[in-house]
Amino acid sequence: MTIRIALLGLGEAGSEIAADLVAAGADVRGYDPKVAAPPGVAARVDEADAVRDADVVLSANSSHDAVPALVNALPGLRAGTVWADLNTAAPQVKERLVEVLADRDVPVVDVALMSPVPGRGIRTPMLVSGEGADRYAEILGGFGAAVTVQPGPPGAAISRKLLRSVFYKGLATAVVEALAAAEAAGCADWLRDNIGAELAGFDEHTVERLVDGTHRHARRRADEMAAATEQLAALGVPARIAAAARDQLAEIRDRTHA
Repeated sequence: MTIRIALLGLGEAGSEIAADLVAAGADVRGYDPKVAAPPGVAARVDEADAVRDADVVLSANSSHDAVPALVNALPGLRAGTVWADLNTAAPQVKERLVEVLADRDVPVVDVALMSPVPGRGIRTPMLVSGEGADRYAEILGGFGAAVTVQPGPPGAAISRKLLRSVFYKGLATAVVEALAAAEAAGCADWLRDNIGAELAGFDEHTVERLVDGTHRHARRRADEMAAATEQLAALGVPARIAAAARDQLAEIRDRTHA
């Protein structure tokens, strides 16, 4: 049986996923108001037209467009179609999709893409939750997708991705800020090597050491980050991460010694 898949959003992520699905034998149709459909994808005139004969809809536009895309698709959305939202949006947005579809037999799948799509396409690891998660895993897995089902409603999958993002994206922006300051101070190469060595030394005990050390030494570290914030200001580098770390450590210090 041919599986018909609709892609809403044919940007960087959507176009790669669509191309891989076509190559794997799926019957793919798509719509994007700004991007032309890639080869093998049947272009449709709007969201409702794109979903009218689909077994699965992959909404891969943006967090801001997740709900509007569903609302626009409603006139063409038939019972039994699986609505999969691939956008990195807050759990509340995923819950809103369920509310919009409350009176329709259209299961919602919350799809959290757990790594960048470029270069991976359909093989991008996906964590999914919601009523239609098992069906989604069955269908997309048949085309080569790496899908892990997370028990729970829509919002459960993206919640885990966003919590992880606090660490990954927070770490990345801290590195960017530190290197910008090191560049201004004339020691960027030294700091880059130092950061690399520290990251290479991470092991299974690193998280416990970081958490324990932060609480144990919050007073000293708050003072240290206050000094770091002053240094960045003197170097002409905005101290957003350094200042946030200072404030967080001060709060932990005050709670610990209250």
